[in-house]
Amino acid sequence: MSNLPIRTYGDPVLGTPTTNVENIDAKIAALAASMIETMHEAPGVGLAANQVGVQKRMFVYDQGNGPHVVVNPVIVETSGEWTYEEGCLSVPGLSWEIVRPNAVHLTGYDLDGNELDIETDEYQGRIFQHEVDHLDGVLLVERLSDDQKKAAKKFLRKRQLSFSRDDHHGLTQLLGE
Repeated sequence: MSNLPIRTYGDPVLGTPTTNVENIDAKIAALAASMIETMHEAPGVGLAANQVGVQKRMFVYDQGNGPHVVVNPVIVETSGEWTYEEGCLSVPGLSWEIVRPNAVHLTGYDLDGNELDIETDEYQGRIFQHEVDHLDGVLLVERLSDDQKKAAKKFLRKRQLSFSRDDHHGLTQLLGE
């Protein structure tokens, strides 16, 4: 595998909870490598497996100190509150001020099957929460206030229709119709 297409708003795979990884094997390692490449090229700081169409509970992230993989992540505890502008590779070009817990306790596994037990806060904690949301089938838009959500969904539907028409027009030209 290499660079993978990132699924965007409207794709049903993004609203479907993922299933646990049963075996951390060469296939999972290859998927993680492709996800890291895709995340870096996007560019982004995190990427969940279902964002590339794979319904497995794992994500990759890189805050600038090298890429990491978390398999079967679980947020076991949160505390505090922190507001920060958050964007998403599956909702390209848009971002919102989102209130989330500040501190996070996450457990999971690395690619060697070793248990991870990470307590973190602020930016890294936000990355973890954002990616676990994806794995639970929750897109960033669902974290908005009702008014913001309504406006965002209207904008995204309009943009989807525009892309669909453009794609159809391009296909028509390509086919010579």
